[in-house]
Amino acid sequence: MRSSKQAAAATATENNRGISGHMFTLHQRLYHALNLGTRYSEGKEWKWKCTDIEIQRYVVRSISSFIESVSPDTLHHPLVKDSMADIVWALVWILQHKSEAVLSIAANVVVKLIRVIPNSILQPYSLYLVHPLASLLSSRLLEISIACATALNMILSNLSAIREKSVWEILSETKTVFLIVSGIRKFSGGTMSTEYFQEMASLLSTILQKWSASRFSVWNDTKLMEVLEAMHENPDVSVKVALLKLYSGIALCGNGAMKLLQNGEALLQMMVLCMGRSRSYSVQMEGFRLAQRLATNKQGCLKMLSLCCEPIVKAIIDGMTGWTLSSGKIANDQMSLLVEACRLALIIRWDGEHHDYFWKKGIDKVLLDLLLEKFQNGQSVHLLTSEEQISEAQEVLKVDVLLVLRPYMWDILGWLAIYCREDFNPSIHSHELLIDMLIRCACLTFTDSVRKGWQICQSDLSEMFRSESASRAVLMMIYSPSKYIASKARSMLPEILEPVGKEYLKRSLRVLNFTSTRDNFGIPDMLQTGINLVALTCCACLPWYQSYIVKSGGVKILVAFIKWCLSNDVHIGRLSFAPHLHNIFSQRLCCWVCKEDWEGNDILLLYGLWGLAELLHYGSISKNFDIFSGQVEYTEAQFVRMLQEICSDNSALGLKWNAAYILSYFGFYGFPSKLGRRIGKALDENEFADTRLILAKGESMSVHGVILAIRCPSLLPPEELSHDEKASDGSSGRCAIDKQYGKFKKEIRLSSHVDNQALAKLLEFIYLGYLHAGDEHVKKLKILAKHCSLQPLSTMLGKRRPKWGTLFPIYDLTPSLAPTGHHFSYGLLLDLCLRTFFIAWTSVSYPFTFLLNYVGFTNVSWNDT
Repeated sequence: MRSSKQAAAATATENNRGISGHMFTLHQRLYHALNLGTRYSEGKEWKWKCTDIEIQRYVVRSISSFIESVSPDTLHHPLVKDSMADIVWALVWILQHKSEAVLSIAANVVVKLIRVIPNSILQPYSLYLVHPLASLLSSRLLEISIACATALNMILSNLSAIREKSVWEILSETKTVFLIVSGIRKFSGGTMSTEYFQEMASLLSTILQKWSASRFSVWNDTKLMEVLEAMHENPDVSVKVALLKLYSGIALCGNGAMKLLQNGEALLQMMVLCMGRSRSYSVQMEGFRLAQRLATNKQGCLKMLSLCCEPIVKAIIDGMTGWTLSSGKIANDQMSLLVEACRLALIIRWDGEHHDYFWKKGIDKVLLDLLLEKFQNGQSVHLLTSEEQISEAQEVLKVDVLLVLRPYMWDILGWLAIYCREDFNPSIHSHELLIDMLIRCACLTFTDSVRKGWQICQSDLSEMFRSESASRAVLMMIYSPSKYIASKARSMLPEILEPVGKEYLKRSLRVLNFTSTRDNFGIPDMLQTGINLVALTCCACLPWYQSYIVKSGGVKILVAFIKWCLSNDVHIGRLSFAPHLHNIFSQRLCCWVCKEDWEGNDILLLYGLWGLAELLHYGSISKNFDIFSGQVEYTEAQFVRMLQEICSDNSALGLKWNAAYILSYFGFYGFPSKLGRRIGKALDENEFADTRLILAKGESMSVHGVILAIRCPSLLPPEELSHDEKASDGSSGRCAIDKQYGKFKKEIRLSSHVDNQALAKLLEFIYLGYLHAGDEHVKKLKILAKHCSLQPLSTMLGKRRPKWGTLFPIYDLTPSLAPTGHHFSYGLLLDLCLRTFFIAWTSVSYPFTFLLNYVGFTNVSWNDT
């Protein structure tokens, strides 16, 4: 038989729609306590206040009891939702009243409230707690400071983007960052409790992640940095995590990251230790994330690697290998760690010493294990025929356990290939079988994506993204500087494509031709177009398909596609195709100078130029010089101007190089630029010429010494350069116009091997930045360019493919205006400034500094006119 209390509880449960009688009683007790205070209206809000300490304590305990009674089943009950406003306003008053007798339990109740009540219910009111919690961070009682820091951190971590501005205003008003930093500094020197540092550092890292304005005062605080360094030796796991998160927050600022790396040996040593297998997953993951922040751009990455290269590569390899399958599945924490390790492995997108360490540590075996799930058949695969190896790889690739990692794996493989040395020998650190199997798997995935085509695009976008990464890897392997990798990829791809390779190419050409007639398209169309462009570019260097592509109108289609991209301002970066490269912190960066990757934000245009360049290369080798004729709707001259504009504008380096490479097949060698076109006007003018080049037969050419000294110093005798360096006015820190102009001429006698026509063409390059020459001049120009150490020009004259990542030559005359510049007449430069902007000598009203800056010269001070 039930007691009367049980009966009452049952009745309460029935009357209150699913909540227990106990919870209902606690709710009534809560409102009885709240009614002991005073409710008052402020605007549209009803608030609560009470100065009586005992009533405050009673209210806090009633709130705590009620929150504890809330279960997952009753979280969204109206009784809970409707109580939130009253609970929050009571806690706000009590925290603002700052009575130490009740503050500690009140702050802990706030922590409990945030942990129990879902953010969707609490967020409309949690903003009101920010100010009182922030104001109490400097409390003399550590338990209050710790609880307030914990609660505030939880609120800020769940903060919606639309509230960030108003919250930052509160944090600025309360000087929250200053209070946290002062607290950490105050309690340093061995007296700081682990819990205090953990909570304060965690709160500070959250603030640093969300608000860039907070970062300078943190990384610029020398004392704080010293305190953080002293915490490196603390073995507590929670301290390690908090410390790494704090450093990651600082590194979101480019200047902060450089400050950390300035004397970063100790920091990097600690970071690498935290990335080691002996650490917990939480510590390892934060170590990898910090390394990713420090390597946000090439400068930061190479600086980090210069201090700690091999240990970082080893940690990455360990992170990518420390996993096991259980019942065909991988644990969530292991998968999360694998993702972070693979993300950090993308530092391989920049060339450097670390590539050698990756090969040395067996990156090929690591990638194959991830791809084929612990590749164990290495000893027997070499006994299989090529068809059997393909069949086995196809079966293993169907397994979907580690699919999320495949885009990372293909990217890593592609970067390894495109930066690989020409004489790469897989037998030194690896086994040929591993490399061969990776290449075969990439070609299989790529071929499958081309075969399925639009069907994948419509059914599974994630599979399409994976296919894009595999396609890109194949492209980079086919054009790898490594003879071994390139030859293997070029032999395996046709083997896998057959017997329907030409049919795939026909469809790819049809898709690209159709694309050039459209006004706009979405991401799926872009992806499909990108993969078709890659397919065409890959096959453009394969003897099996080159002639077929040309006969099928491939050149015309690519030229039309390039024109379409430029005419319609089609700007699509690879990030649109590669969601695995997106980072939640990328939008929070500040002060980082993140230059575009080599391909920039025009990946489709790059692929189009790349493919066209290869087809033109095939045409020149096969002596089919009419390859362009009759296949386009506009003239060759128009096409040349279009390519020259790419070289001259702000396009990415990859676009510039490929455009310049294509121009070489039309007799234009070099690197067109806007400044070069301006300076080139002086090529046939002798008015300001101060140097005479005398050939062996007595012929001479008048040139401008300042142009020669900067653009091609090899044409000047060493003693002239030495004299100019001594004569330069380095003490004044500015450049003065040469008052001796007109009173002297330099005469330089050239070797008898220098041909008049070749020299004229070379001067064309020196002044304009490029030259136009027929095949009859190229041989002599090659010799002259080599002797003049003009390596970029030699590359173009030799029609050698541009190497991925190579910097594009810049037409730069600023060294001539530096304090240590050459002592030549500057009349030419001034004249060009004036004539370029149609300003007459007699009506000059602009400072020369402005004029020179306008054409590209900076930091110039003139004291004469």
